[in-house]
Amino acid sequence: MYDEDDLSLLDAEAELESPLDKIEPLTHESEVPKPDPEEMLALLVSPLPQQRMLAARAFCDIEDGRAIPRLINLLTDTCPLVRVSAAYGIGRNPSADAVEPLIAKLNHDWNGYVRKGVVWALGNCRDRRSLIPLADALKTDIPAVRLWAATALAQMADVGYESVVGAIPPLISALVQDNVAAVRSNCAWAIGQLCRELPSNVVYATAIDALIQIFAEDTDLGVREDAKAAILGVGDTRGLQMIETLEQEGWF
Repeated sequence: MYDEDDLSLLDAEAELESPLDKIEPLTHESEVPKPDPEEMLALLVSPLPQQRMLAARAFCDIEDGRAIPRLINLLTDTCPLVRVSAAYGIGRNPSADAVEPLIAKLNHDWNGYVRKGVVWALGNCRDRRSLIPLADALKTDIPAVRLWAATALAQMADVGYESVVGAIPPLISALVQDNVAAVRSNCAWAIGQLCRELPSNVVYATAIDALIQIFAEDTDLGVREDAKAAILGVGDTRGLQMIETLEQEGWF
C-alpha cells in the first residue's frame, strides 16, 4: 500500500514512535485542571495550525462528544501534526461516525505518523468496518503502523465472533512472517487476547499452533516470551504442555 522508501518521517524499524508519543500530557490531574472544553472546542476551528493542533491534543485528555465532528474535519487538515493530533483525539473520543473518515485517512494519507494515529483510533472505535483496513495495514504498511495495527486488531474481541475470526489469519501471517520483532510480539499478544473469545474450534487451534511454533522457533527471545505469555494467558492445555515439554528438554 505504501512504499517505505517514499517516507522521510519514518525510517523503517528505527522510528516506531510518533512525535506525540513522548510529549508530556497537557495537564497533570494532580496539579492542573484539564483544559476548558469550551475554549478547546473554539480553537479546533482556529485559523492558526498551532492552535488547532493544541486543541486537538487537548481532546486526548478530554472526553466530549461535541468535539467529534470538528476532529473528523481536522483529519483532512493541511498540517500533518494537526491531522495526527485529531486522530489521537478521536481515539480518546471514539465514534461510529469517525470510522469511515479514519479509514479514508489510513488508505490515502502519505504521512506515517498520521496513519499510526489513525490505526490506534480505529482500534478504539471497535467497529467491524475497521477489520479489513487494519488487516491490510498490518500486511503492507511501514513498521510503526504495523505495530499498532496488530494491537488494534485485538480490539475486535469487543466487536463480535465474526470479527474475531476475521482478525486471526492476518495476525498469524504477520506473527510468522513479519521481519520486525516488535510487530511479531504485538501479534502474539493480540492473538492471545482474541483466543480468549473463541470456542475450541479450528480457528482457535490454528492460532494456538502458531503461538506454539513461534515459542519454539522464533529467533528473538522477546517474541518467544510474548508467545509464551499469550499461551499462558489463554490457559490452553495443549499449549501449556508443549511449553513444559520444550523447557524440560532444554530447547533454548
